[in-house]
Amino acid sequence: MDHAEYKALMERMRGLVEEELARIENTEAASIYPELRRAMFYSLEAGGKRLRPCLMLAVCEMLGGEVSRALPFACALEMIHTYSLIHDDLPCMDDDDMRRGRPSNHKVFGEAMAVLAGDGLLSFAFETLLKAVAAHPDEGALKAANEIACRAGASGMVTGQAADIEFEGSAVQTEQMLMFIHRHKTADMLAAAVLCGAYIAGADENTVSALREYSEKMGLLFQITDDILDMTGDPALVGKTLGKDKESGKLTYAVLYGLEGAKARAEQAAEEAKAAICGVKNAERLAAAVDEMLTRSN
Repeated sequence: MDHAEYKALMERMRGLVEEELARIENTEAASIYPELRRAMFYSLEAGGKRLRPCLMLAVCEMLGGEVSRALPFACALEMIHTYSLIHDDLPCMDDDDMRRGRPSNHKVFGEAMAVLAGDGLLSFAFETLLKAVAAHPDEGALKAANEIACRAGASGMVTGQAADIEFEGSAVQTEQMLMFIHRHKTADMLAAAVLCGAYIAGADENTVSALREYSEKMGLLFQITDDILDMTGDPALVGKTLGKDKESGKLTYAVLYGLEGAKARAEQAAEEAKAAICGVKNAERLAAAVDEMLTRSN
């Protein structure tokens, strides 16, 4: 799959996600207090690549599953990702005024409402995916819901965020801690996307195992390239304030290994991600996703 074909695939998947999120806002979210709903959907509608939900749908389709079955799970995962960004931008966390090219949630709605908007998106995500499970309570749906809960929760993304805060500015910065932070803070949510697509499609255990390895390497690749972009990217393209990681003393690949060392590790992660799926049928789109990740500018 070449660059143009991959872009077309992801745009098709992104269109499905945007359409379903709009439907959810206009129907399922109607009973939410108006100002809270505005704050929640201000950030949810800010766009972005929708990488995680699009990957979930792409994997499901690749494995012969029904994309419509995966769609509520994809939207729920995007809600969880967005809540994490709202909270990440708060003054008590990374204190960032820009997100996805426009003012962060707390700059528009205030800190208290931003906290509630994040809380609302997190709980609304589980409301969304549990309705989908109730509609089709098969093993794949149950595994997908559990995967999201574990990867997004206290032993997943949140534990990575906690370790990131704990070691910010620390004099002791090791590769082991760096790997722990990013395996959970970043890779867990990408793994949830890929694995949920596989579960909903009814993939066999060998395929799931290969995709688990792939997604964890992809998560590592995403974080390394994110660290590189924080030092070298164009703020207009990235859509957020750059240089804050180094300024705040965060433990990153670019800080620990230098720019060239980080680039070398990105290339290694890309190779390992591709190697993990060499025996998976129809995996060309996943290999293309690796190439796009390695060369991304936002």
